[in-house]
Amino acid sequence: MKPNRCVGLGAIVMLLGVALGYSGAQAQAWPQRSVKFVLPFGAGSGTDISARLLQERLSTKWGQPVVIENRPGGDGLIAIGAFVTAADDHVLLYASSASFIAHPYQHDKLPYDPGRDLEPIGRVTDTVLSVAVPTATGVKSLAEFVTAARASPGKLNAAGAPGLPEFALMAFIKTHKLDVARVPYRDIVQAGTDLGEGRLQLLQSSLAIASPHVASGKVRVIAVAGSESSSLVPNVPSTLASGFPELGVETTVGLYGPRGMPLALRERLGADVVAAASDPVVAERLAPTGQAMKPGGPADLAKALISQAARAAEIAKVLGMEMKSGK
Repeated sequence: MKPNRCVGLGAIVMLLGVALGYSGAQAQAWPQRSVKFVLPFGAGSGTDISARLLQERLSTKWGQPVVIENRPGGDGLIAIGAFVTAADDHVLLYASSASFIAHPYQHDKLPYDPGRDLEPIGRVTDTVLSVAVPTATGVKSLAEFVTAARASPGKLNAAGAPGLPEFALMAFIKTHKLDVARVPYRDIVQAGTDLGEGRLQLLQSSLAIASPHVASGKVRVIAVAGSESSSLVPNVPSTLASGFPELGVETTVGLYGPRGMPLALRERLGADVVAAASDPVVAERLAPTGQAMKPGGPADLAKALISQAARAAEIAKVLGMEMKSGK
């Protein structure tokens, strides 16, 4: 396998930021007009909820309106394509790393360069990913789901949020040789409804997607993706503790600028993001959605991307996949 270019993202974007920097005065002059956040998920997703909590605070700080534009679908490519095509430093991408970190393995050709077109600005949260099932199935663990799937080959449906969660779901299905259909969603929020109604039998997504249906009693969370459990879902084991490490992934929600956005400006905006995200009210309102506050600047976000790109490479190896694009 050729080296994963995405793993070097942090170093690449930092070099670009230094080489293409504005003057301090130019950086301070931003913004001159309204700012748009393009999101790869629909309203109600964890990413959307956090964006709207920051929207008012950043608008006040910047003295200009901040507009949220939801562009779900296309495995995140619709939103990223709109962001890249805009080539405007007032059009920013607000996204979970899950939306794009596996793209080089999944697509023969990408409408963007992962190493150059996503300039990290600020880290906001780490998303708690849950594995959930319809309560009506009676399934209470991943092991029980595997047993049920083997007892009914070809009859169960599963879905993962676009990007890294779906990638991990593929590894889970292959590792355990399950005959389970993967269902794609333009808007993963709809998958939560389908799970509650029994049209879907397993969903790996942000806890925010499952939570309303857990509250209604229709959905049960049976695991938290990763190596550790979460206080947000007491008595629910991690995928590692459950014996299914292939489902363990981490994702980070952050803000990105277009190619060539200078480091001076990104650091200034990153500091504003950190200040807004550090408001205790934001943390309090995000906690029920399964998001852990991890505010940081461009370097913090780049570091998270490097780690998650490495995890994507590990999953790709399990699946026998090589990078198709972004080499």
